[in-house]
Amino acid sequence: MEETISLKEIFEVLKKRLLLIILLIVGAAGISAIISFFVLTPTYQSSTQFIVNQDTNEVNNVDINQIRSNVEIINTYKEIMKSNRILDQVVEEMNLTITPSALGEKISISSAESSQVVTLTATDYDPEVAVDIANTTVEVFREDLPELMNVNNVNILSEAVVPANPKPVNPKPMLNIAIAMVLGAMVGVGLAFLLEYLDNTIKTEQDVEDKLELPILGVVSHIDEKDMMSMGQSVSINQKTERGNFGGQRKKTV
Repeated sequence: MEETISLKEIFEVLKKRLLLIILLIVGAAGISAIISFFVLTPTYQSSTQFIVNQDTNEVNNVDINQIRSNVEIINTYKEIMKSNRILDQVVEEMNLTITPSALGEKISISSAESSQVVTLTATDYDPEVAVDIANTTVEVFREDLPELMNVNNVNILSEAVVPANPKPVNPKPMLNIAIAMVLGAMVGVGLAFLLEYLDNTIKTEQDVEDKLELPILGVVSHIDEKDMMSMGQSVSINQKTERGNFGGQRKKTV
């Protein structure tokens, strides 16, 4: 037989495990805040832009018809800039202690559709190093391009600079805390229903009929301390009343 759960029962389960859910949300937010502020190392980004022109160097006598369309040229340039030939020179010129492949992971290149402007973004733990990586990579590429493709159609549009008050792009503490709170709430709700599902204790008369399939012969009500005190006061008052009535009747008889 399939078991169904009503909306009221869902709210009762959530109300019953509300403290557990709140503790998980607060705990997840606290752990996320500690990791974001004290464990993760901030990373900074810096970007430089260059433009790809249609004009070729007349000294090299390059036929413009031999060059592909702008989009194809830019895609080719992206691959060249991420190649070991360019990155090796950047590592050597900047005296970096990382490999060219590791440097390539710090660099991202993008361009808008049908645009000749290309943006190179470098990421590093030091904002000044990020600026140097971006500018050096573009400069090495621009100087090496005539030898590679026999063209000189790249002009720097804007160089990367260190801002007065650099702000890290990662981590994002507020976003991390918000995500942690949502995950904590999801885990808390799931755990609340799991605990309720695993709880097979008998709590109500209906549970006796459903689980034990036995008829209810009687119910013993629960009496707390307040009820017992009020009942004791009522008994004492009744006793005093009965004594008063009995004394009055005896006086009349005498």
